[in-house]
Amino acid sequence: MRRLAILAAMLVLSGEASAISRYQTTTMSCARVQAAVVADGQAILRYAAPDNPSLVLYDRYVRDSSFCSRSQRADRVSVPTADTRSCKVRKCVRASGAGSRR
Repeated sequence: MRRLAILAAMLVLSGEASAISRYQTTTMSCARVQAAVVADGQAILRYAAPDNPSLVLYDRYVRDSSFCSRSQRADRVSVPTADTRSCKVRKCVRASGAGSRR
């Protein structure tokens, strides 16, 4: 019984550690970036900083709010791609009024 409990715990932990795909947006079209995020559900998108091309920026982008925590929502933001500077994708951001007072 103890072995079964340990095995079950290991399976749960390994399932939560699923890999997230990473993409270099400036080598892809906007349509391809959007399709990758939709297909994967979430992805790390990387691109050069507009004011310093030697600095690589990256963040996690998602298909919809179901990939965000309860205190977040998916907002549309832009990332640069090979064919445009403002490809619209979604990113988890803190929902207004979610646990913080201003």
